[in-house]
Parts: sequence; structure tokens; C-alpha cells
Amino acid sequence: MDAHGSAPAYETSSSKEKHLEPQGGWTSSDLDHGAETDLHRSLSTRHLTMIALGSSIGMGLWLGSGTSLSDAGPASLFLGYILSGSVIWAVSHSIGEMAVMYPLPSAFTQWTSIFIDKSMAFSLGWAYWFSYWITIANELQGVVTVLSFWTTAVPTAAWISIFWVVIVLINVVAVKFFGEVEVAASTIKFGWIFVVIISCIVISAGGAPAEGPIGFRYWNEDAFINGFKGFLSVMPTCIFAMSGSENAALVAAETDNPRKAVPRAVGSIWIRLSLFYVLGSLMITITVSPMDPNLFGGSGVNASPFVIAYRNAGLAPLAHIMNAVIFISVLSTGSISGYAGSRTLMGLTHLNMAPKIFGKADKQGRPLAGLFVTLLIGGGLSYLNVSNSGATVFTWFSNLTSLFTLFGWGTICLSNLRMRYAWKVQGRSVEDLPWRSWAYPYGAIWGLFWCVILIIAEFYLSLWPLGGSPNAKDFFANYVSVVAIVVLYIGARCYYRGPWWVDARTIDLDAQRRFYVDAHDVETRPERKGPLGLVRKAADMVFD
Repeated sequence: MDAHGSAPAYETSSSKEKHLEPQGGWTSSDLDHGAETDLHRSLSTRHLTMIALGSSIGMGLWLGSGTSLSDAGPASLFLGYILSGSVIWAVSHSIGEMAVMYPLPSAFTQWTSIFIDKSMAFSLGWAYWFSYWITIANELQGVVTVLSFWTTAVPTAAWISIFWVVIVLINVVAVKFFGEVEVAASTIKFGWIFVVIISCIVISAGGAPAEGPIGFRYWNEDAFINGFKGFLSVMPTCIFAMSGSENAALVAAETDNPRKAVPRAVGSIWIRLSLFYVLGSLMITITVSPMDPNLFGGSGVNASPFVIAYRNAGLAPLAHIMNAVIFISVLSTGSISGYAGSRTLMGLTHLNMAPKIFGKADKQGRPLAGLFVTLLIGGGLSYLNVSNSGATVFTWFSNLTSLFTLFGWGTICLSNLRMRYAWKVQGRSVEDLPWRSWAYPYGAIWGLFWCVILIIAEFYLSLWPLGGSPNAKDFFANYVSVVAIVVLYIGARCYYRGPWWVDARTIDLDAQRRFYVDAHDVETRPERKGPLGLVRKAADMVFD
């Protein structure tokens, strides 16, 4: 320790043990492996980087953008993704600072408990868990929409049942297997986006066999459909499309070396934002008319604006490949939502906010109880799609998830601001942080500001819905997430009582911190053999 009582970011094992003894029950072994958890550190930098790059790319971008395009127009869709992208970029930098030093099972829930307040942590943790099984339900109903492109002969309930089982198997086989599936899915999505960008530019320029030059025709015709309210209406879809980006914080607890893996994941965020969301949405606006009846929620079966672009251009093979990539994306997002939901329950258990059974994992590091209940509720909820249209169910679920997500993102930014404040008032130097974001504090402030503004904006849109008059049904269908958060928070406040804020001067900054023995920590990985080993080695060369 220095004169101010702070611990250096890297300590020898002997000094680390001496430092930890006064904390009461925490040992160097505990902190080195994720204190008081049964999780294994079986994922690598490659897993975390690829999960950060592609795990959230699912139904929101590939399918939901169609509804937003028809409701709000090309300019609103493009600007909506830019604004949402700037928010998640800021959130990711806040996550980076905390995930390196505090790689905990439910990450943001436990950070909130440490730096803000137990009541806020309670409402955040349960709200996030709700959003994860809602996302599973949404992605499963998205499978039905995607597969209807090829056939409508199979009953909706049958498709849901089949791929519900697939998502369950991905999560329960092994954590390592889950990581490899996500790497494969992210690699496919990441590689395909280059094809999408190049081919859509060619289509817009008039190089497709069935369609002449388009350019910015649709922007010139009606860039902002339904004006400002139309722009607000795209925000839930944009937020839903990016929700899950913060899951890299959860994966950090099961990563070999968070100090190496997390900064790389944060550093790659701009690639996903620019390629997938910003350029991806721009490609939609220059190739697909907002009036196309086949857009998601319309009368056709193409649904995805990307598929429609290829179909209209006479590029049927690319349309089929695009639909297959969307199918993989939807399954991937559903799978990681099951993973994240079970880890969130584990973190709540460690805070004594959930039944103890959810805090345990088996010998392979799988929190089976948490997986079971998350996947059971998410899969069961997806059967709403049997009696309602896919677009209607998507709108319900995306509105619910986007508001939960905004609450979570805002709390993450606030936790980062509080962590730095506690660090400062306790006389510690920022040089002792294992990793520092160059965007602090402006990034955290930017993210928190827009999360609050967008929650208020969604209140306006829920009260005065697009194309309708105020009514209780639409208001609660769109804004019930906030109602749930408020109820959870008030209930927790009544139970925990105490001050509204944790006193920054009393926060124990070391109890749940991971100490790095060596500033040059490296991951230890088994030798990879066979054809799969060659592929994994190549991935390591690219992302390490």
C-alpha cells in the first residue's frame, strides 16, 4: 500500500496475501479466480473479443430495421443508429474500466450494489433478468419469421420448440462449447457484413440485373416519415438491436485474463458500430423503399430489408444466404441471452437478492438452475407468436427490452462515475487502475445523459403512439418496463432503507477486486490440434 492506503495495480503474490488478510475471509486464491463463485475461467481473449463484436447482432438489426424504415423513413433510421451507437460506445468504455478490475458474475448488478445502492442493484438485476428471457422469446419468434422465407408448411409452435431445444443445448453442453459457438456465429456475421456493404453499393449504383440506379432516391422522396415522432419510434428498435453489447462484462468473469481481453473488446466496439449498425442501416436506406409491402410487418414473407434488397435486385442466391445468416444471428443472440440471464441470477444470489440455488454451478462451471429457469420462461413466452403476428410480438418485446436496456446502460455509466469518485475521495491515484478509458468522464456523462433523455422520450411516444390516440393499452404495453423498474426499486427501498447513496468514503474498493500478479499476464492455452485447431490458431493471430 502507498501512503494513501491504495493498492498498486500489480502485486506479488506475497504482498497480495498480506493486503487481503484484513478484509476478512477473502484470500488471494478467491480473488484470482472470481471470488465466491463456481464459475470457471475457461474463455479466452478470442472468445470475449468475438462475443463483443457480434453477440448482439440479431433480430433487431436484420429484421426490426424493416419496421423502423417503413414507420420513420431512411434518414430517421440512419440517425437513430448513429445516436444509439454513440451511447453504447460510451457505455462500453465505462464497462471496460470496471470489468478489468471487478470481473464479477453479474457485473453491472454487483457494480451498482458496490458503488450506488443496494435498492438500485436489486431493481437493475431483476430488470435485466426480465430483459434476457424477453430477448430469448423475441429471438425464437424471429426464427419463425426467418424460416417462413423458405416454407410456411411447418407450424409455428414446431419451429419454436425445435430451436428452443437448440438454444438449451448450446448453453448446457459446456461453457467452452458455448464460447466456440458464439465465436463461429460472430465470425460468420462479421465476414458477411462486408459482402452486404459491397453488394448494396453495387445495387444502389445500378449494377444489379433486375434494378436500375437507385442512389439516394428514397432519401429525396421522404427522408423523415412521420417527422420527429417517427424518429422517436425507431429508437426502441435501435436500442433493442444493440442490447446485449454489454454482455462482454458478464463474460469477463469467465475469461483467463480480463486485463488483456476486456480492453481489446472495448477497442473493437467501433468496428461493430461502424460496419454493422451505421453502414448496415445506410445500405438499407439506399436499396429498399420504405413503402415496400414485404418489409417486416407488411404482407410479404421476405421480412428482412436486406433480403428484400437482394430479391428486388434479382440476386436470389444472395437473398438465400442473407436469410441463412439472419437465422444464425437470431439463434446466437437467443443463446447468449440464456447465458447472461443465468449469470445475472448468480450475481443476485451473491448479493442475497435471489434464492441460493441460483448462485451455484456444477463441476463444469454451468449455473444449471439459473439456465433452467431463464430458458424455461423465455421459451414459454415465445409461444405468444402462435396466436399473434411476428411483427406485433416483436414490437411488444423490443419496447420492453429497450427500456430495460436504457436503464441498465445509464446505471453502468453512473456506476463508473461513482467508482472514479470513490477512488478519488479515498486518496487513490488513477495510475493504480489496471485500465483507464481515455473517454472518461465525458463518455460516461454522454451515455447517462442520453439514457435519461430517451427514457423520457419513450414516455411521450407511449402516451401519444405513432398513428394512434392516447390509450391505456398502448401506454402499458410500451412502458410497463419502467413501471416494473419503479415497483422493484420502491420495494427494495422499503426493505433495505438506509441512505439513498453509498458513502463513497466507505466503499471497500479491494474486497471484490481482481489483482494482477504480473503486468505482462498472458493466457495459458492448450495446444490446438486437427483442422479445428488450425482455424482457432488463425483466429488467435487476428485477434490477439
